[in-house]
Amino acid sequence: MQFLPSRQTGLKALGLALAGVALCAVSAYAEDAAPAAAAAAAPVINKGDNAWMLTSSVLVLLMSIPGLALFYGGLVRTKNMLSVLTQVFTIVALIGVIWTLYGYSLAFGDGGALTPFIGGFAKAFLKIAPEGKGVADATVATFSNGVVIPELTYFVFQMTFAMITPALIVGAFAERIKFSACILFILLWATFIYFPIAHWVWYVAAPDDVAAAAKALAAATDEAGKAAAQAKLDAITQGVGWVAGGLAPWMKGVGALDFAGGTVVHINAGIAGLVGAIVIGKRIGYGKEALPPHSLTMSMIGASLLWVGWFGFNAGSALEASGTASLAFVNTMVATSAAALSWLLVEWAVKGKPSLLGLISGAVAGLVAVTPASGFAGPIGALVLGLVVSPACLFFVSTVKNALGYDDALDVFGVHGIGGIIGALATGILVNPALGGVGTTDYTNITGNNAGTYDMVQQMIAQGTAVGATLVWSGLGSLIIYKIVDLIVGLRPTTDQEREGLDVTDHGERAYNY
Repeated sequence: MQFLPSRQTGLKALGLALAGVALCAVSAYAEDAAPAAAAAAAPVINKGDNAWMLTSSVLVLLMSIPGLALFYGGLVRTKNMLSVLTQVFTIVALIGVIWTLYGYSLAFGDGGALTPFIGGFAKAFLKIAPEGKGVADATVATFSNGVVIPELTYFVFQMTFAMITPALIVGAFAERIKFSACILFILLWATFIYFPIAHWVWYVAAPDDVAAAAKALAAATDEAGKAAAQAKLDAITQGVGWVAGGLAPWMKGVGALDFAGGTVVHINAGIAGLVGAIVIGKRIGYGKEALPPHSLTMSMIGASLLWVGWFGFNAGSALEASGTASLAFVNTMVATSAAALSWLLVEWAVKGKPSLLGLISGAVAGLVAVTPASGFAGPIGALVLGLVVSPACLFFVSTVKNALGYDDALDVFGVHGIGGIIGALATGILVNPALGGVGTTDYTNITGNNAGTYDMVQQMIAQGTAVGATLVWSGLGSLIIYKIVDLIVGLRPTTDQEREGLDVTDHGERAYNY
């Protein structure tokens, strides 16, 4: 049995196993099966798919450095610009190391009895135990039967996701956290929060394995054969990530849909940022003096790079140069355009002037919201999603934040958390074929089209449970980690250090020497 990454969780998961495995599984149970002849030829890596995935990996890296670094850096005050750049760049490098050593294995490895909750260390150091075969020698699934890409390509693509997610968090407590505390927190958070949630959502059964087992079950004629075939099918479909395998008996194995990381990335980082903003406390002068961005020009450049890189994030999550990649690409363009315009117009109507900050904030909100839906919604559904998400996020970053009094410095929760929640829930609706969505996929359907049955109530239960699970695990887990870090190194610099600015006090440098 082989478990592979996928854009859709649950029994309706997508991925790959060898075509020969499927054929052999069917023939083993088929009453009239002829003796196996030569095994089907192993899938050949498509150079176009591999090139697109490597390009997508570069685009997602672009989102972190320089995209996110410049976007966040421009939003803080001059005295803290360099500190934000250093935090983001260091996080990218740190995650690159630990992802290689053990992160990939925890997220996408077999954890034995703990597989529904976490991967093991079978792929630590990029080896596959017990065989000793390296990840460099393996292939993984795309979303078409018989198509593969090198596992190293998937490894580095997912690495870039793991890099940007914790980097998003730093915007919530920007300008008031010690560098040592920031990096220690990210190390622990990635290990105990990000890697498990990535495993829950994206560690799923290979569709060819599911299809072969379902066909074998249909072909079985005696009770013993049916029982054996059912046990094999159950083992394949239930031994997957927690969210992927179905969260409750009434779901019947139907998991949440998350094409490119609404739960794993945005809700996950958003709630962690909110908890950090509250635990660390407000910036000195917050609510009493103006704390304006020092360079909206820089932030606009960063937001533009985020938009460009996001095509790798969303369209790349198709894992091949396919029509699904095109759909995700178009949806990303459409939703972002609608969200940027929506924020601008609503802010103009409410505040009397359209702002650049509002425009780029809306663009990011649209990118966040469409992420889980990008490969499932139709373009018009994505457009509506973009129009809806910006007013909701604007309400949270202004009215709600001011009413509750927390200092989410760069609105990580208000944009990524709220936008991610809206996008994750909307995905369960917009996937509906009646609304232009692609519908669900069920590889136990042996009629030839793998079409699943869309049940809105069931799907929304799945979506809501995945959102809730992410909020609880990341929220409570982050709180514990913040407290541990505070005990070890302390979270906050002294008042004098904070007033002078973290550029000088933490790094002995300045972003600008004038």
